[in-house]
Amino acid sequence: MQIILLSRQHGAARSLSLDLRWLLLALLLALGVALASGVAVGAWWAPASVVAVHDDAQMTQALDQQRAEVGAVRRDAQRQLDAFSAHVAELQARLTRLDALGARLTELADLDASEFDFSLSVGQGGPEELLGDSPYAPPSFISALDELSLRLDSREQQLEVLEQLMAERSLGDAEYLAGQPVLHGYMSSPFGRRSDPLTGRLTVHKGVDFAAKAGSEVVAVAAGVVTAADRRSGYGNTVEISHADGYVTLYAHNQSNQVQVGDLVQRGQVIAKVGRTGRSSGYHVHFEVTKNGRLVNPASYIARVNDVE
Repeated sequence: MQIILLSRQHGAARSLSLDLRWLLLALLLALGVALASGVAVGAWWAPASVVAVHDDAQMTQALDQQRAEVGAVRRDAQRQLDAFSAHVAELQARLTRLDALGARLTELADLDASEFDFSLSVGQGGPEELLGDSPYAPPSFISALDELSLRLDSREQQLEVLEQLMAERSLGDAEYLAGQPVLHGYMSSPFGRRSDPLTGRLTVHKGVDFAAKAGSEVVAVAAGVVTAADRRSGYGNTVEISHADGYVTLYAHNQSNQVQVGDLVQRGQVIAKVGRTGRSSGYHVHFEVTKNGRLVNPASYIARVNDVE
C-alpha cells in the first residue's frame, strides 16, 4: 500500500509505502488495549455492586428470621395465657366448692354463721410499705391470681378452725358417758337397795343390770382406755375403762372379754360378750360408774343417749 503526502509550502510530494499486515496488527493491538481497559473498569465497579446486593439479602433474611421468632414467642405466650386462664377457672370452681362445703359444715355443726361466713373476704390490712421506688405495676392476671390466693388462704384458715372445733366437739362427745352397755336388752335391776336375786336378803346394788342374749355384744358407753380386763370374785369376767374427768365404767359377768389392758376404745366399740360368769342368776351385764373413785348412779348417764344422738 502506497500513501502520497503533499507539502503546502513547497508543493512537493512524498510517498510512503505501508505494509497492510503491520497496519492490521496495530489496529488489533489498539482494540486489545481498549478491551482490557473496559474489563479493568468493570472489575473495579463489580465488587461494590455485588457486596451491596449481598448485604441487602442478609438484612432481609435476618428480618424474616426475627419476625418468625417474634411470632413463635407470641404464640407460646398466648398458649401459656390460655393455660393460665383455664387454671384460674379451675381454682375458682374449687373455691366455690370450698365455700359450699364450709357453709354446710357450719350449718351441720350448729356454729355461729356470722363468725364463719364463707362469702366474706379475709380480713387483712395495715399501712402500705412499698418495696423500693419502682413504678412497675404487675399485669392484671397477676393481680387476679393474688386475689384468688388470698381467698383460698382465707377459706383454708376458716376450715382449719372449723375442723378443730368439730374435732374437739367430736372428742368431747366421744368422752361423754351416754347410753347403755348392750345394743339389745333391757334393764333388769336398778341401782341402789334391792332384794338379792340369789338369797332374797336386802342388799345394795352398786350398778345397773341389763339382761341380754347370751353371747351378744357388750359395748363401751364412752371413749377411754382399758385399765382392767380380768376375772374378779363375784363379778366374773370384767372389763374396766377409764374416761375423761375422772370417770370409770365397769362391765361384769362377761362370757369373754374382747379387749386388753392399754387398749384405746371408742364409744360403741365391742369390748366383751354377754355371759353369766361370777355370781349371777342369768345372762346379763352388770354396769357400774364411778367418778373420782366414788360410786354414782349410772341411770343419768344411760338417759343421755338421746342428747348425743
